[in-house]
Amino acid sequence: MMPTVDKTSPAIRAPKMRPLSLAVALVIMIGGSIYPFVFATADGQADHGLAMLVFWAMSAGLVNGVGFVPRWPLWRWLFSGWACLAALTLAAWLRLG
Repeated sequence: MMPTVDKTSPAIRAPKMRPLSLAVALVIMIGGSIYPFVFATADGQADHGLAMLVFWAMSAGLVNGVGFVPRWPLWRWLFSGWACLAALTLAAWLRLG
């Protein structure tokens, strides 16, 4: 006799891709590869704060975009769609402010 499997279990459910998060991550990845000076200051020095925030947004977008949901709550928040939006907002504020 085969054991029954709970198909509603998080480990069994198929991942749900999120196209918007994935698109944001791909735009950051491709844009930064084509024009890396976007991560630099006006005098040509690397802007480490901006780069950290943009790369956090890219990482969160990739993880969230492919449908992976970390088990640990802190990782789940750091790689969520809301974290991607927060990192992009902070990066824009740092760049434009």
